[in-house]
Amino acid sequence: DTVPPQVVPGADPSARQLCFAWGPAEVLVCETLFGRAGGFRSRCLFRSPCPSRFWGEGTVGAAARALTGSVTGTGDGASGSSRVFVVRRDQDIYIQTLRKLFNESHGIFMGLQRSEEELAGKSRKAQLVQVSKNYRSVIRACMEDMHQAAVSTRDPALQGQYSTQVSILSAMELIWNLCEILFVEAATAGPLLLRLLDWVRLHVCDVDSMVREVLSSESPSKHKLFWNVVDVFVLQGRMDEARHLLSKEASANPASMNMYKILDDLMKKMPVPSLGNTQTLTELELKWQHWHEECQRYLQDGTFASNPHMESICKILLGDEDAILEKKELMTTWYHFLVTRLLYSHPTVKPMELRFYAQSSMDLFLGGESSPEPLDMILMAAFEFEMHQVIKECSIVLSNWWFVAHLTDLLDHCKLLQSHNLYFGSNMREFLLLEYASGLFSHHSLWQLGVDYFDHCPEYGRVYLELHIERIPLSTEQKALKVLRICEQRQMHEQVRSICKIMAMKALRNNRLGSALSWSIRAKDAAFATLISDRFLKDYCERGCFSDLDLIDNLGPSMLLSDRLTFLGKYREFHRLYGEKRFPEAARLLLTLMTAHIAPCSFWMTLLTDALPLLEQKEVIFSAEQTYELMRCLEDLTAGNPDKQKFQDDDVETTKVEMLRLALARNLARVIVKEGTMEGS
Repeated sequence: DTVPPQVVPGADPSARQLCFAWGPAEVLVCETLFGRAGGFRSRCLFRSPCPSRFWGEGTVGAAARALTGSVTGTGDGASGSSRVFVVRRDQDIYIQTLRKLFNESHGIFMGLQRSEEELAGKSRKAQLVQVSKNYRSVIRACMEDMHQAAVSTRDPALQGQYSTQVSILSAMELIWNLCEILFVEAATAGPLLLRLLDWVRLHVCDVDSMVREVLSSESPSKHKLFWNVVDVFVLQGRMDEARHLLSKEASANPASMNMYKILDDLMKKMPVPSLGNTQTLTELELKWQHWHEECQRYLQDGTFASNPHMESICKILLGDEDAILEKKELMTTWYHFLVTRLLYSHPTVKPMELRFYAQSSMDLFLGGESSPEPLDMILMAAFEFEMHQVIKECSIVLSNWWFVAHLTDLLDHCKLLQSHNLYFGSNMREFLLLEYASGLFSHHSLWQLGVDYFDHCPEYGRVYLELHIERIPLSTEQKALKVLRICEQRQMHEQVRSICKIMAMKALRNNRLGSALSWSIRAKDAAFATLISDRFLKDYCERGCFSDLDLIDNLGPSMLLSDRLTFLGKYREFHRLYGEKRFPEAARLLLTLMTAHIAPCSFWMTLLTDALPLLEQKEVIFSAEQTYELMRCLEDLTAGNPDKQKFQDDDVETTKVEMLRLALARNLARVIVKEGTMEGS
């Protein structure tokens, strides 16, 4: 189908060439510095998957807003600033008053998916009808909220926006209700007409104000719109209300009492289908035929000739198309005319016969004076039982994917779309759910609903979720943890690592080493854990103490992720043992850290310096063998240092080395004396 182009407000493609880049749920458009006459130069600003549209681009109303005007430069084109626009395909998700629609329908959708195994036969049909009614109640509640917002606002622009949304929601409920009658409930001949009458009464509300005005007047029968209201009741099959009003006319005009009684009797005796199946269609048709002949007899006898209003009502009861069309302004729509026509000419209409009556009713009602609107074409497709055409037309006309996604899912559960697969592999239900969920992911909070929709798309849902969840802005740790939990629940290991790495890098940039280390451990990223461990050790060297002690003290098995992290954990354990005056254990651990070669070479001097207080203790801590090991480590450090000359020229380092040598020599002497004394004894 040919789709009209979408205009981006503020952009002038006639003056400047535009470049664009696809996003998951929007398009980034920017003005280049080249006029229409110049060469076209542009580059993709970012790349990410954009799901293809089923019926062409631009089927959903686009909205744009300017983001920045900071792009400047010179070149072949003219100097100046350029504007950047974000063109969204599902602008409706940003309307605050529609949040109820998205949130509450999500619960209904999830309940429907969970009830897959349940009832069969009539119980299952009743359950699906109830689900459909739940969806409609959400639409109606949202429509009422939108109407209230339109009434209360003083901003004309907002008022117009709200009024437009009310009209769209009203059309959505109208279409959904008809689909519920024809497809979900699959009403049969007889009950079908009753359902269609309820449908018209619920949705054709243009005459309600007129009815209220007449009924609230002191003398309804004298009101100028009295007969219009009676006609409306008759046209909608509301016989009891019509008879009640006519009784007021009879009381006010005794001369018409006889005509009133006859008309009242005809209206009272009119056969109508029943929901209880207490009579067969054949019985109903026979009763209706006898009643119809009685009406015809009274009309031909001229019983109502003296009262044009009653005569007109009698003609309507006979199903006279010309008489019904005279009330065109009271019906307002061709589908109201259709239902009235069926009520008085073919009350036992079968579902498959609707298409013929619908087409002729639309032709008669419009009469060539106007062409059908998109809503008319959708309703016509429904009357023709063209479900796929209904979904297609709704996708083109409506401003978001909510309606078609949920309606298609419901029809799929009714086993009505099983045979329709799309040429690229996914079925229609899954395609529309993917499109709807993709739109939700562009919203800062509604993306959480989109996760559940992707979960119930068996073929491509996981792939879409993986692609979209990587693009969620991780603005806070709380949000990151929420995203992480979703990924962990679905064993999305690659995404878990990616999120943890991103958060670790953010924490590191903000110098939050504890948080960075925690995220890197969660990501199981050994290289990054090593980098952060080095930062911890560097901070210790500069400040003389550790930060985030709780985290380091409780590393547990996580310290085995990398050698440097193991060293950090064990070095902190050395400080804890020293603080608890468990000097022999601290000495053994310190020596192990040096001889196991997991400590960075740059940290050896710090470790040897940490040995000084233990070497100077009154009680001998290091054995002769341990002392020799420390000496060897000191010589390896001084001899193997690539900056040996610089090391020797540094007075502080030279002093440390001399102090260590002296302390080691003194400790060795004490050990030899102690061990010799012990051997001698």
